[in-house]
Amino acid sequence: MFRRTIPLIFAFTVGTFMVVQFFIPHPTFLAIYNGVLDWQQVIFGFVLIVGTLSMVRHHIMRLKFRKEGYQYSMVALGGLVCMIAAGIYGGIRGGPYKWLFDYVQMPTQASMFSLLAFFVASASYRAFRARNVTATLLLLAGVIVMLGRVPAGEYIRIGDFSMREVAIWILDYPNTAAKRGILIGVGLGMSATALKIILGIETSYLGKGD
Repeated sequence: MFRRTIPLIFAFTVGTFMVVQFFIPHPTFLAIYNGVLDWQQVIFGFVLIVGTLSMVRHHIMRLKFRKEGYQYSMVALGGLVCMIAAGIYGGIRGGPYKWLFDYVQMPTQASMFSLLAFFVASASYRAFRARNVTATLLLLAGVIVMLGRVPAGEYIRIGDFSMREVAIWILDYPNTAAKRGILIGVGLGMSATALKIILGIETSYLGKGD
């Protein structure tokens, strides 16, 4: 009973205050708001610890039952232990920790992001097939924008306009309009989710058993 009621009351109280304080320009409410933000940072620290422990438990279970790809779990746990040990031994601003960060993590991260180019190319190939009117418009817009972003686009002309000017127009007007529509939809979705949590309709954060 208390495991469900107390979190719901807390979520309702804090959520309602965070909404109301935006409409009350008073120093007291501002001070409370800043205090809540400070506590958010403290809670985030504990969440980081819980997330790390959960990740360690997940990989240990994979190693214990020899699940497929358990070798990668060994690498993940080994990297975690090495980074923690390096940070404790020499600090995070120099020594082994900085060397591991600059010459192991950063190159690995750059390699993973570089692989995204191949996934983008594959997705573009599938999306830019002129199967219908919408796909054809997407294909034309994509081709014009790509040609307009290269130096040769300045010399390719469509009537009185260069390909670069047409590409800029597409990015400034149709693309911006679609982007704003998506952002409005995301904002409405976030607001709806927040209201559902405040009113106790969405209770998935209480756990699977509730």
